[in-house]
Amino acid sequence: MRAVFPLLTLSLPVLLGLGGCGTMRGTDPTPVSPPASAARLEATRGMGEALSRAVADKRVRGGVVWWQQGDAVAVRAEGWRAVSPESERMTRDTLFDAASLTKVIATTTAVMQLVERGKLNLDAPADTYLPGLRAGKVVTLRQLMTHTSGLPAGINPAGWQGHARGIKLAEAAALEDQPGEVFRYSDINYILLGAMVEKVDGRRLDRYCEEEVFQPLGMTDTAFGVPEAKVARTAPTAPDKKGGWWRGVVHDACARNMEGVAGHAGLFTTASDLSRFARMLLGGGELDGRRVLSEASVREMTRPQLAPVLAVQRGLGWDIDTPHSGPRGSLYPPLKSFGHTGFTGTSLWVDPASGSFVILLTSRLHPDGKGDTGRLRAEMGTLAAEAAGLGRPMLR
Repeated sequence: MRAVFPLLTLSLPVLLGLGGCGTMRGTDPTPVSPPASAARLEATRGMGEALSRAVADKRVRGGVVWWQQGDAVAVRAEGWRAVSPESERMTRDTLFDAASLTKVIATTTAVMQLVERGKLNLDAPADTYLPGLRAGKVVTLRQLMTHTSGLPAGINPAGWQGHARGIKLAEAAALEDQPGEVFRYSDINYILLGAMVEKVDGRRLDRYCEEEVFQPLGMTDTAFGVPEAKVARTAPTAPDKKGGWWRGVVHDACARNMEGVAGHAGLFTTASDLSRFARMLLGGGELDGRRVLSEASVREMTRPQLAPVLAVQRGLGWDIDTPHSGPRGSLYPPLKSFGHTGFTGTSLWVDPASGSFVILLTSRLHPDGKGDTGRLRAEMGTLAAEAAGLGRPMLR
């Protein structure tokens, strides 16, 4: 039976939704376990306090943190899902614009499944699958996945609309550096990878991921876009052009132009669903008897892929040790753990050695675009590692 440790107290009423935590849809109430170690309780309590401080300081208006190690789970929702036009309390089942978590949860997983099925080859020239790709003869899929393609960071969202048009613009991008020589985080890389999934499989990325990833894993609240029935529990991001808010519509302008479906952004999800995905990774590609990836694929995605001369490390899709690795904190091992962030204020970090992970979901852009999750992510990563039993900073 899963042991659940609420972040602020072991009292059952708070665990099940009082004090702003909300109830978790689709999850049966789980009894509280016997008391955990003092160190674990202190660390998980600290996560709740860190999130509460960030809300009080208006670094974020609200958020959800989920920590897990084996059967031990700690969850906290704090603050506000929305503050305008009316205030709405944050709940644990709030949907968030996942932003660049789309790259790893959706696109990377889809690519690796198709590699397993022999439909994609990581070391093939990219124009094997996208003949119109300008740099396709010298760029490989592996370089796209590790952000070493030499392609620009993104495409201008102005003056165009359409899913196919976005792909064409990504295909037309010229190299800024020779492939393999520079690490540059690039949305174009993942627009192209999403297009390859569609090309070789025949299903658009949203349908592919729904049928091959989200449904098998029981991720019932995860999708590209939000159905009308779920908009009310979705966190808004920035103001739209009609005097309201982007709510259930992706914030990223290029993804929005591409009908909300792109390899780099467009996914909406909840902390509960992301916990299922993280457990799948820790389970070597399998969750609750459903396998979506092989153990070999999970190892390949999450091992260091880059040459030491680049002075950063990425897996396939996943961040390992770069300037974006703030959610690792100071205790999780730099080259053994992995994760990813999203521009809207989302992050996930996973440590296979301790079997633990931490999810932080916020909508930092609401209401004024001034939210900042940098310090909060690092605090959560450090506290998560402490709760998992890592008690001192890791040395490189």
